Amino acid sequence: MAERYQGVYADGSPYDPVGYLQCKLILKPDNFTSVRVFKDFAHVVKRAAEPLGIGFRRPDSADRRPQVREVLFLDTGKFHLYNNAFIVRRRIAYEDGFAVGDPEIVFKFRHPDPLHAASVDVRPRIAGKYKIKFKLELMPVQDHVGGMRRLMSHNVEFALSRVPEEQRMVMASLGHMTLADLSRMFPLLTSIDCEDADEIALVNQTIVEELLQDICILDFGHGASAMANLALWRNRGDHHSFVGEFAFQFRLPPDSHMSPKALQTCERFFVQLQYAAQDWLALTTTKTGAVYRLKGNPPQSHE
Repeated sequence: MAERYQGVYADGSPYDPVGYLQCKLILKPDNFTSVRVFKDFAHVVKRAAEPLGIGFRRPDSADRRPQVREVLFLDTGKFHLYNNAFIVRRRIAYEDGFAVGDPEIVFKFRHPDPLHAASVDVRPRIAGKYKIKFKLELMPVQDHVGGMRRLMSHNVEFALSRVPEEQRMVMASLGHMTLADLSRMFPLLTSIDCEDADEIALVNQTIVEELLQDICILDFGHGASAMANLALWRNRGDHHSFVGEFAFQFRLPPDSHMSPKALQTCERFFVQLQYAAQDWLALTTTKTGAVYRLKGNPPQSHE
């Protein structure tokens, strides 16, 4: 399951291996009317898991208040990044109403073709540490319940404090920044034609408030278990809720493979859960896609 596609980047480094398997269901926001919804959906998950012999238990964190995070997406007014399958996001956690910790920058390339996604070198030009996450994402198909499609997400994450000082100030304050400025941090972006690109700004002038809670631990046997969480995204200004997501993820070490039996059980559960939760499902979008479509001007999508 831990795959490495053959090839090297410009500096001779081998392509990044797939290190994660993540399963996602995008949800309508309608049922997110109180904190109780996190327990309600956990019951739906349990009903789908038990007939398949999948272990289900609630973590201690399930009884705490949901985590609150602020998520910002950056792009040009004409969505040059998203139209070319790139996503740039800034995220920071809040506790008791105050921002805590170092804001996190995430740069993603998302595409259905695994080899193409592997060949994209997402490494940033920064000083200090960064973390590569190359994921295989399982998602429902967009036209009916019970299907399954695969999307590759090649990501890099790092703290805002690792960004060169001049760019850090711009990204922290969301001041004037061009696509060319951003390309100095992410050299891969020089491949985008920026002749008609305006300044980088908040996508649809939206600050996303994310409520996130771990709701259960799923045990698929053969050493494969995963924490599952439920998230709600809403507009921080008017608290309008626009999308939810249920997700769980396995880490795939490069020197090992996920048990075929556990993988088969995981896929069966993913399909079964769609039927159990079909009244909740939003099949035609992703969380990021929902943000980009808030103003009714959908960009080209590779998701």
